Amino acid sequence: MPAFAGLKRFAGGHAPLGSLRGQLLRWLLVPLLALVAVNSVSLYRDALEAADIAYDRSLLASTRALAERVSVRDGKVVADVPYVALDSFETDTLGRIFYRVTGLRGETVSGYADLPPVPANVPRSELYPALVRFYQADYNGEPVRIAALLQPVYDDSMRGIALIQVGETLDARRALSRRILLNTLARQAVLVLAVATLVWFAVRLVLQPLMRLKNEVETRPLSDLSNVDQALVHREVRPLVDAMNGAMGRLQQLIAGQRRFIADASHQLRTPLTVLKTQAELALRENDPVAMREIVRSIAATTDSTVHLANRLLSVARIEHGGDSAAMMPVALPDVVRQVGLELALPAVQKSIDLSLDAPDEAWVKGQALLLHELVSNLVDNAIRYTPVGGTVLLRVAPQEDQVVLEVADSGPGVPEAERDKVFAPFYRAAAALEINPGGTGLGLAIVRDIVALHRGTVSLETADGGGLKVLVALPAARPSAA
Repeated sequence: MPAFAGLKRFAGGHAPLGSLRGQLLRWLLVPLLALVAVNSVSLYRDALEAADIAYDRSLLASTRALAERVSVRDGKVVADVPYVALDSFETDTLGRIFYRVTGLRGETVSGYADLPPVPANVPRSELYPALVRFYQADYNGEPVRIAALLQPVYDDSMRGIALIQVGETLDARRALSRRILLNTLARQAVLVLAVATLVWFAVRLVLQPLMRLKNEVETRPLSDLSNVDQALVHREVRPLVDAMNGAMGRLQQLIAGQRRFIADASHQLRTPLTVLKTQAELALRENDPVAMREIVRSIAATTDSTVHLANRLLSVARIEHGGDSAAMMPVALPDVVRQVGLELALPAVQKSIDLSLDAPDEAWVKGQALLLHELVSNLVDNAIRYTPVGGTVLLRVAPQEDQVVLEVADSGPGVPEAERDKVFAPFYRAAAALEINPGGTGLGLAIVRDIVALHRGTVSLETADGGGLKVLVALPAARPSAA
């Protein structure tokens, strides 16, 4: 039925839900129509039962009136029925009536001898004190209702029981049944129409706050992300308004973060681009080939630094727009660390750094392989950049009960405890880092922090053996069978 078509969608389907007003009207009116139909059938049956009782009582009265005229004369049962009564029995304004009087030995005393006899299984009526039975039969091709009354008769010479039967056609009963049915349907139709009108107006009135909420949201300026007033809607709809306000709050935070990131990125990019422009102008005015080669070498170094900054900015943007929890899957972290170690082996060899790996064959974490690769690359790249020539960088993967810990330890200058919380902020650089690598971007650890947060892990800084920096990243473990 249309009223119940939305049940599957409510249970978890994704088909369009359609009109709320239409669904409310269907859910209210269709059950109401079903109840009215059941009620109409019940009322109709009760009315027919009452009509049958009334007609049976009238039929019994006619039978008793006839029984009063049955007596015994000269040893015979006689029925003293005047002609006026016979005329009234044979025809009635609402149908035809038939009668029969049966004597003590089963002989027909008066009336229609072929009137159907009393069936053997018809019980005596408990509604009346008389010995009467009611039954239906066919007579001359028409259905009739017959009352059979046992009437005691006696005189000085004999005693016995006479049978008086009076039957009538069902025309009057059928006419009354049709009238009762039509009256019942008319009343129920008026009731349904009145209820439907009231329900329609009630639903329209109840949904007006939702329409006001819709107009409030629809007419807002694009820049207006303030909370929606909960007083506009009913108590049951306020959780939806709370969710909308929460979504607007998160959207405000996202927009504010993007604006802050764009401002910081513009500021960071403006400096190397200005330097590039200045170096290019110097190269155009320089005639000495040796000096020009130095300028071009400076342009190449500035370009490398700018490309590195742009790549870091793209990594930040990728993290912000790649946080899809549905894309998380089991990833073998030792394989990612080995791959990064091979990719960055050349810079380590150029600085004579001992780059070592301590990892088991398998240690699975749930995450995105691309972002995990970016995380390890940033940590290893920072370790190599800030480790002096001839130093060491250790990569270790240690599985624990419900997590896998990645450790990147170097023999560089480390980070003072007072600055360990600050270095995760974008574009912040510690004093020791500025001395060793003035051209850094200050985005490496910020990217690491965002990727770890996306993977529901933790990151911390400690002092490594020998005074360097140790970065510990703990990520939730995953089952290898899920890979």
